[in-house]
Amino acid sequence: MGQKFDRVVVIGYGKATGNILKYIEGQRTAYGYHLEFIEHESHALSITRKICEEMDIPYSFMPDKQELSAYLCGIMEKTLIVSASNNFLFPAACVEKENITIINFHNALLPDYPGRNAPSWVIYQGERETGITWHYVTAGIDEGNIIVQKRCAIGPEDKAYELTERLMDLACEGFEECFAAVLEERAQTTSQGNVSGRRMYRSYEVPGDGFFELSEEPEAIYRLLRSVDYGKNDIFPHMQTVVDGVRAEVVRYRKIVSEKKKVEENVVYLPLSGTHLLKMKYRIL
Repeated sequence: MGQKFDRVVVIGYGKATGNILKYIEGQRTAYGYHLEFIEHESHALSITRKICEEMDIPYSFMPDKQELSAYLCGIMEKTLIVSASNNFLFPAACVEKENITIINFHNALLPDYPGRNAPSWVIYQGERETGITWHYVTAGIDEGNIIVQKRCAIGPEDKAYELTERLMDLACEGFEECFAAVLEERAQTTSQGNVSGRRMYRSYEVPGDGFFELSEEPEAIYRLLRSVDYGKNDIFPHMQTVVDGVRAEVVRYRKIVSEKKKVEENVVYLPLSGTHLLKMKYRIL
């Protein structure tokens, strides 16, 4: 088995990145590369840092973009950078270095839904299917050739955090399928084609611009609420509406059967399909 890369650098955070890191460590003896992990975004309970400590993997925390850019651009060995659940945008000076190859995980089926928070947007747009993409990184955002894609259905009740968890599992599956081919520089890729002018989703964008009217289709409102629901992670602000002429924000919601409807303060009900209701608890602003 020929050695192609002297060094593998993993950048990211979270459970999926941790699983990927452990897989790469498990392959290290066979390929003989040096492995290190960089955490760019701070997390109170860093799973990846704990893994590095347990497996004796060199760990660095680099929240400063300029510091991280300088570090990566200064790498001289033939290096594979694995970007997993990582929001750092690699500078062109790093991407274009001949000794550096970068692969990235994106939580959608590129070329569709490039940019940030793709699970939210596919739910909001009413898609029935999504998936993950591992691709080579180029100077353009989410534009590089596709290495592998994995698909999954979007259920009618799926919330953003539930879909995200499934996509993370798919990311690990896809990575394990393609890692050897990437290391040995024999991966068969697919071009994304002409990606100019496509819709790029930015981190500051919120589905529905963060607002809905109670007169809108209840199923669409339910879809909007599910699309921004990341559980305890405050990715998006509470969705807002107007109740009896007063601005309010939805603090809780759920789908219930009609028989469970009861009069409660600051609660509004909307009819969903069948015998179900959308129950929304709101707070006056």
